[in-house]
Amino acid sequence: MKIKQVGWKKTVLSKLRGLWATISTGIILPLIILSIYIFRPINRPFRKTSKIFFFINGIKIERIGEFDKDAKILVLNHQGMMDIAYLEAYYPWDICWVAKKELGDIFLYGHALKAPKMILIDRDDKKSLIYLLKEAKKKLNEGRILAIFPEGTRSKGGENLLPFKNGAKILIEKYNLKIQPIVLVNTRNLFDTSKLEIRSNKAKAICMDAFIPDFTNRDWYEKLRYDMQKTYTKYYNEIN
Repeated sequence: MKIKQVGWKKTVLSKLRGLWATISTGIILPLIILSIYIFRPINRPFRKTSKIFFFINGIKIERIGEFDKDAKILVLNHQGMMDIAYLEAYYPWDICWVAKKELGDIFLYGHALKAPKMILIDRDDKKSLIYLLKEAKKKLNEGRILAIFPEGTRSKGGENLLPFKNGAKILIEKYNLKIQPIVLVNTRNLFDTSKLEIRSNKAKAICMDAFIPDFTNRDWYEKLRYDMQKTYTKYYNEIN
């Protein structure tokens, strides 16, 4: 009976915390978006204020390793909204996210992508790759750092990363980009927006060494996923 009562209390608490996280997002995000529209192009300082969300919700993501100032593209696994929120709050340079076009149509959240001029891709359009390469070059010339989720969608935060799609590979090879892989562990449990729950206070972001791939090796992209999976497995097992 005690076990059931403890489980019930944890469920209620996670729901209440999730509700508060939703409310706080609804307050903080519009203010950030409005500030970007008013003061653009000076938008990065306002985007960094998203760290308030972590403070008022008692959430912490421990960073292991350092951000590489010479990296031109961040390659990350994806579990949920907290992945983006963390980088927006704590990454020191101007990020340009590569995201699905339909995300730009979501109420409020869509403006969080449109206001800072992110790259939104229509994956049903055969010309989307050409558009991606053109826009990516433009953003790089502006000194922005690209960020992409090669899995293409959110995982459920289980033991394995999803397969990597080829868009990131083509982009990196086209412009000979220096990559910094960042592995995110347990971020889905920080704030599961599908269930509106906060089931954990802590997660990890592992900044792996940045590198320029050896493009003569046809399997470099598969090796990148393998190395990220190996790192993910190590810290996933520690947390779980």
